[in-house]
Amino acid sequence: VQLQASGGGLVQAGGSLRLSCAASQHSLSSYGMGWFRQAPGKERDFVAAIDWSGGITSYADSVKGRFTISRDNAKNTVHLQMNSLKPEDTAVYYCAARILGQIATMASQYIYWGQGTQVTVSS
Repeated sequence: VQLQASGGGLVQAGGSLRLSCAASQHSLSSYGMGWFRQAPGKERDFVAAIDWSGGITSYADSVKGRFTISRDNAKNTVHLQMNSLKPEDTAVYYCAARILGQIATMASQYIYWGQGTQVTVSS
């Protein structure tokens, strides 16, 4: 499964971005999906996850209330809507997929990873 993340960029604090994750040649409809981020010199951290149906989601405390994960199985995509962005949200954002359809918050529970998209929030 090849995942392609897109939608990153440079935005001022308080702004919004919408990240997308798409897969080619393979349906994601039965996979649990997640977003992680990694800032320079730091570990890869969990951001958000969604189960195969889109009915169950989970968020890191640091983004709860500001970020929303969603999926469109018909279009084979997963999105991360990021609002009220803060400078501390600056990182490379990765989408990931796991064969089991339930949500998961640990990076080790995912086996497929996209290449990452840079999000930079200026103060």
